[in-house]
Amino acid sequence: MIIVLCISLILTSVVLEVFAKEHQDSLGLYAKSAVLMDADSGRVLYGKEEEQFLANASTTKIMTALLTLEAVDRGELSLDQVVTVTEHLYQGIGSGGSTVDIKAGEQLTVLDLLYCVLLPSANEACNALAEAVSGSIDDFIVAMNVRADELGMEDTHYTNTHGYHDDNHYTTAWDIYLMCHEANQHETFRTITSSRSYELPATNMHEARTIYDTNALISSWQYGSSYLYEYATGIKTGSTPEAGYCLASSATKGNKHLIAVVLGAENPKREDGSTNRLQFSESSRLLQWGFENFSRKSLIDTKVPLTEIPVTLAQDVNTVAVHPVGTLEACLPNDLDPAQFDLDWTLNVKSLEAPVTTDQVVGTVTVSYNGKEYGTLNLVPYTSVERSDLLYRLDQLQKFFDQLWVKILLLAVIVLIAVLILRHVLTGRRRGRRRAYSGVGGRNRYTRGRRRRRY
Repeated sequence: MIIVLCISLILTSVVLEVFAKEHQDSLGLYAKSAVLMDADSGRVLYGKEEEQFLANASTTKIMTALLTLEAVDRGELSLDQVVTVTEHLYQGIGSGGSTVDIKAGEQLTVLDLLYCVLLPSANEACNALAEAVSGSIDDFIVAMNVRADELGMEDTHYTNTHGYHDDNHYTTAWDIYLMCHEANQHETFRTITSSRSYELPATNMHEARTIYDTNALISSWQYGSSYLYEYATGIKTGSTPEAGYCLASSATKGNKHLIAVVLGAENPKREDGSTNRLQFSESSRLLQWGFENFSRKSLIDTKVPLTEIPVTLAQDVNTVAVHPVGTLEACLPNDLDPAQFDLDWTLNVKSLEAPVTTDQVVGTVTVSYNGKEYGTLNLVPYTSVERSDLLYRLDQLQKFFDQLWVKILLLAVIVLIAVLILRHVLTGRRRGRRRAYSGVGGRNRYTRGRRRRRY
């Protein structure tokens, strides 16, 4: 994916940051770190120590899946390609790691391995994909860190493909959001992470079996239905003793799309002895808070003209109104009126020449609030304008005579005519003098001639 998109998503609105700070204490989220984002605009709706360095456990697997899907996009792999797992399957995985018991020499497709990575969180499936993508696990880890840098994940460092604890393996809630946003651009990723279960086909070493999603916002398989969240669409769980309980989640309600990241949550006991799995309850509470306190609003009325621009060669009009074209929306606090936003428009032409059409781009308008830009739309004429044929012909005639070579030619013709006239005048005068002189001299010669004949 293009990196510029990720950079643009980092921009946040001052009003949203202030809103988040004011409501952080009242929300009282039970986690070391958290962030809630509007997935469409990339704006922070809530943040709590979102840039704190923390262990991230199996949320690491999102990056492993992302690199695999990008390799598929490049044509280096295919989802139905069969991978034969090597003896390096359990590299970097200690005891107690999540697994689906894949064995060395077992053959699974890339798609099957992705489901194993993202639903039951199988560590060994990550290593299998790493070798399929990069040829070796170590080379794949290098690629993970390179991709993290490209996505702007400045506070992330990977030492393995799966998230098994290592002191040099860490990230932040903010960086996980950036990774989730990029991964969600892939339809296959969205399909997998929103699945409750998957029928894993039989392999050369296993019978067919069902694997289940560990995300209790989507699947009731592990913890029953108490944590199910009707608007949840993904994404990935993670837990180690060092990282605590983590969850990157996404949800869609109406036209709002949110991504939440909760890191370092605990699983305390309730009074009745049951366990409160806060990575799920706090995530759903955070998502619901976002849906209740923010709404998607149009930032500019594209039907209202913003200014006018002069028009030439038109029969009945001298100007035409211009207005924005397209849509510009943002997830805003419910009490923030888009009418308070600033509109700054620029025209890229001083005037238009008829005919004018309604798809001609004549400028841009930028919408901002407190110095933060929310987006830019093109400006186009509000109505079309027809051309006057008479004015057009007169204009073409004027333009013809305004050309330098025409002016030079006309000047040359004028000079030539003047020279010819002058020459004609001068020649006429000389002829007149010659005729007068010729008449007097002739008579004298005639007389002298006659006198000579007398002698």
